[in-house]
Amino acid sequence: MNKQARNTLAAERHKARHYAMQALYQWHMAAAPVNQIEAEFRADYDFSHVDLEYFQALLHGVPASVTELEAVFEPLLDRKLDDLGPIERSLLRMGTWELQHRIDVPWKVVINEAVSLAKKFGATDSHKYINGVLDKVARQLRKAETEADA
Repeated sequence: MNKQARNTLAAERHKARHYAMQALYQWHMAAAPVNQIEAEFRADYDFSHVDLEYFQALLHGVPASVTELEAVFEPLLDRKLDDLGPIERSLLRMGTWELQHRIDVPWKVVINEAVSLAKKFGATDSHKYINGVLDKVARQLRKAETEADA
């Protein structure tokens, strides 16, 4: 894959994560069916420059394994799971899912994308918290990769 194609894919995945985070927040808050949320997003937003498969993987993958995802990062929190804001909780779920299921995406990219979304949507300084927790998750789930980068 050439540099331009990689940059295009990165931009399309960035948008996919952006929409997925919003959709997962909606799922968390409204408890609406994932298929209904996906249909609403696809009707309301322009997906022409979005990695649709990645959006769908996140939107369907996270709710399908939410209990397992939270079991990974909950022991790493300095507060109760229920004390996390819904944006932060959605980002930690999404980042943990990507670290677990998308080994084709470098661990640093997963964390950087989650931090970027936390800066945009999260509470003040929540990006620092997201960074710290996902860094610990990455060291557990991607031990060989994180050690090689150290």
